Amino acid sequence: MNFTIKHEIKSRLRVHLPMKRLSFREADILEYYLLNCPEIREAHVYERTADAVIVFTCGRERAIALLLGFSFETADAPESVLENSGREAAAMYRERIITTVIWHFAKKLLLPRPIRLIWDGIKAVGFIWRGLKTLKSRRLKVELLDAAAITAAMLTGDHKTASSVMFLLKIGDTLEEWTHKRSVDDLARRMSLNIKKVWLAGEEGTVLTDAGRIVCGDLVIVHMGNMIPFDGEVTAGEAMVNQASMTGESAAVRKAEGSAVFAGTVVEEGELTIKVTQTGGSGRFDKIVKMIEESEKLKSGLESRAERLADRLVPYTLAAAVLTGILSRNITKAVSVLMVDYSCALKMAIPLSVLSAIREATEYGITVKGGKFLEAVAEADTIVFDKTGTLTKACPTVRKVVSFCEESEDELLRQAACLEEHFPHSVAHAVVDAAEEKGLLHDELHTKAEYIVAHGIATHINGEKAVIGSWHFVFEDEGVTVPPEKQAQFDALPDEYSHLYFAKDGVLSAVLLIEDPMRNESAEVVKQLKEQGFAHIVMMTGDSEHTAAAIARSAGIDEYYAEVLPEDKAGYIERAKEEGRRVIMVGDGINDSPALSAADAGIAISEGAEIARQIADITISSEALQSIVTLRELSTLLMKRIRFNYRTIVGFNTALIILGIAGILPPASSAMLHNGSTVALGLRSLTRLLPEKERE
Repeated sequence: MNFTIKHEIKSRLRVHLPMKRLSFREADILEYYLLNCPEIREAHVYERTADAVIVFTCGRERAIALLLGFSFETADAPESVLENSGREAAAMYRERIITTVIWHFAKKLLLPRPIRLIWDGIKAVGFIWRGLKTLKSRRLKVELLDAAAITAAMLTGDHKTASSVMFLLKIGDTLEEWTHKRSVDDLARRMSLNIKKVWLAGEEGTVLTDAGRIVCGDLVIVHMGNMIPFDGEVTAGEAMVNQASMTGESAAVRKAEGSAVFAGTVVEEGELTIKVTQTGGSGRFDKIVKMIEESEKLKSGLESRAERLADRLVPYTLAAAVLTGILSRNITKAVSVLMVDYSCALKMAIPLSVLSAIREATEYGITVKGGKFLEAVAEADTIVFDKTGTLTKACPTVRKVVSFCEESEDELLRQAACLEEHFPHSVAHAVVDAAEEKGLLHDELHTKAEYIVAHGIATHINGEKAVIGSWHFVFEDEGVTVPPEKQAQFDALPDEYSHLYFAKDGVLSAVLLIEDPMRNESAEVVKQLKEQGFAHIVMMTGDSEHTAAAIARSAGIDEYYAEVLPEDKAGYIERAKEEGRRVIMVGDGINDSPALSAADAGIAISEGAEIARQIADITISSEALQSIVTLRELSTLLMKRIRFNYRTIVGFNTALIILGIAGILPPASSAMLHNGSTVALGLRSLTRLLPEKERE
């Protein structure tokens, strides 16, 4: 791609492409290409000017090489990204606002006064009708106040005030609609599918293949804990499917042969073979947008209370205007009161604050499913961490395979990988990766594998029952024994590693030693969370007491629980809530799902199990545990902004009403100050909560 450099500072370039402007599609393809280059941290493409701005972490020459290597002819981007980028919608709203502003001021110069009056009268009819329609609900709403103010201004001959009110109302409506759509669409994109590999069933067996190669009619197998990648029909199997991301219903739904299933839902229990009926399109995106828009989860408690107060104040404002007119016999004073209301500003500024905060959170790799959860994070005094993949690194590794039978370590690793590759857990990934590094092919050796949450996997290999998993599962539940001659070797296993036990036919075959070191940032994150006001920081793990104690000590956590089951984590959270505490849960596995659901706000690691991400209220990047500290700060600042907006709106508009009743402010000034302050506060609500340098 040819380009010229327009501006340059350290680690940042602004370049211009050799064309007047880009199409929306071209701009989206270029931005997708740039954002998917590991060396480029930030990229913005401007279709109107054919410019691109990149912030890079590599050398200047490498950044230029990446730009030179781009071509519209060869570049590709997922159709879902292009369909739902929001770029065209943003351009439409920008043009609508610009056109409204230009026309409002230009008509005074271009149109004679009689034509302007007719034009304003036609517009006024629309606002008045909108106000009258609210009476159907038998509730007085802000639209009725707007209609009354415009009508009073027109009847008193104050056409300038009426025109200004309608202009500001239109700008405010457009800004609110644009911001809401942009924030909801951003959130929906973050919640959309990102599945790269699927299990394809064919004549030669089951193979792991690229999701992009799947076509309608293919059969895909979805194991327990995994996300259903495509819309389809169940042809075999039975499972309980969590459809919360599509329908909002919390209870899992039974699916069996003949049932329809939808992309983005998650198999909680069982296994399904699905005949694919739809592989692409924006259907899922549209469903997520609808779910978000209809969900009360978008509303925090403060937001809901402010909106209820706004509705309750409308009748009082209307009554004050009528009473002022009767007592003063001055219609101008009454109109001044009508020009001011609390509802408009409260219903604009506070929701915009929440949606803007949700959007800002995405810049830090944080996906929040509603303002309710930001409020929960701000008010929480207890945070519970899972250990594996959360406080410890998301990529544990197999350090050694210790054989307790005649088979070689490599053969045992191959068999273990064959079982583990079907299931979503960081330890399972470690086993599979270890086998791949050694070039061990782990074709399907076993019969159907059964995954037991928080325990392990059971199947049959060459007619022998095989199990792999935790101490509880292998030795206590399955009654596996250690060969007597190997007992000393078993007792000498090093404690610094987590142990994964593999047994066949009731006898221990191997122990896989898993190195799961603590994240470098864990101790600092725990320290900062304490400084932010968390009174209880807890770690819960199914690992051994010795391993749990070592990690808790290194992380600076005083309260920890070892060898716990999923129900133990959820039970602790329920008891804490009964004590009046607000609780956050952070986890990444299927076994964390009950606790994530029980918490006031459940936070899932983005590379954990799909079911954990679906159930969780918040998802963070697995590479950034520091994001939890950022999330707490962002949430606290949002609550401060909402309270500031509330106090400012009530105080400022009360002052305007008093000045109007006193006859100090004429209607035009009241309308200008009220609507101007509403728009200004709305725009302020769109500003960043955290300083730019922090994101850098």
